[in-house]
Amino acid sequence: MGRVFFFDLLRCIAAVAVVAIHVLAPYRNELNVIPFDQWATAVSVNSLSRWAVPVFIMITGALMLSDKREFNAPYYVKKRLGKVLVPFLFWSVFYALLSGLAAQGYDFESAKSVLIDLPFEYTYYHLGFFYYFIPLYIVIPFLRVMVQKLDNTALFSIIGIWLLTTCFFLAKFEGLWSTEIWLYSGYLLLGYALYQRVELTQKNTIIALIIGLTALSTTVYMVISQSVLLGEYTVGRWLSYKTINTVAAAGMLFFVCRYYGESLSDKSRTVVGFISTYSLGIYLLHPLFLWPMKNFQWYDGHNPMWVIPVWVVLSGAGALALSWLLSKSKKTAWLVP
Repeated sequence: MGRVFFFDLLRCIAAVAVVAIHVLAPYRNELNVIPFDQWATAVSVNSLSRWAVPVFIMITGALMLSDKREFNAPYYVKKRLGKVLVPFLFWSVFYALLSGLAAQGYDFESAKSVLIDLPFEYTYYHLGFFYYFIPLYIVIPFLRVMVQKLDNTALFSIIGIWLLTTCFFLAKFEGLWSTEIWLYSGYLLLGYALYQRVELTQKNTIIALIIGLTALSTTVYMVISQSVLLGEYTVGRWLSYKTINTVAAAGMLFFVCRYYGESLSDKSRTVVGFISTYSLGIYLLHPLFLWPMKNFQWYDGHNPMWVIPVWVVLSGAGALALSWLLSKSKKTAWLVP
């Protein structure tokens, strides 16, 4: 399959959104501590960015479920799963060791405890993604066979059932449908369907925009209003990756980028393509550049309206540059696949 530009655009935007989520984190619990407009700004950015991680899963589904080649298990394990699993293990150990480092000094016992819990708990705040993403590689081969046999009616019926369960999850109506493997697997099917089975028209794009923008505005309203009502930051499940509002926002970004992405200029394509190439590296490395900001509390007393974009640029650019440098040597390129 040749390179499809709108996937590059999606990776680029999603990488920036993930960095923004992590930059704003210290402000979330500052309700009634900092001016309300500053707190609301940070929380709004958080609420408007939750689609970022699901978009990465949708890209994986769109690409891997579209592959019609005969399944080759050794190749799949080595080239697909191994490409993600090996760097994940390395960076998990690295960040477990880093977790012991604070502005006050190094806490060896804390780092040791984090490292011991590695099989069950992520070692740093951004690595939780891999604990539900890697298991999806188990179901991808089965889904790939399934989508090739299903017509649109059957495929969209399954996706419809999945969407209903994301509504259940938002409402805290628990059941077998609440399992992570089911709720995250739906993003694989949704990415494939929006890429291969939904006609790329202006009408469909407008519908996606209306649904997605409604979901985003509802999310912002619910998080801010509930927090104000309770007098403390609270999100319920509105910022979960497994709820219908996040699905709608992720679907919108995916389809809109598919519709408009190809119209970007050649210069823009070059920049976006470069960032996309190292998007996983940006994801893995940006906390290194956020470490001093968070541990020395350089955000304290400063307005998030400028702190967030400045540190998104600084940490994102730093992670991009380091990813590029690591990729230049065969000895380190595997760290930022």
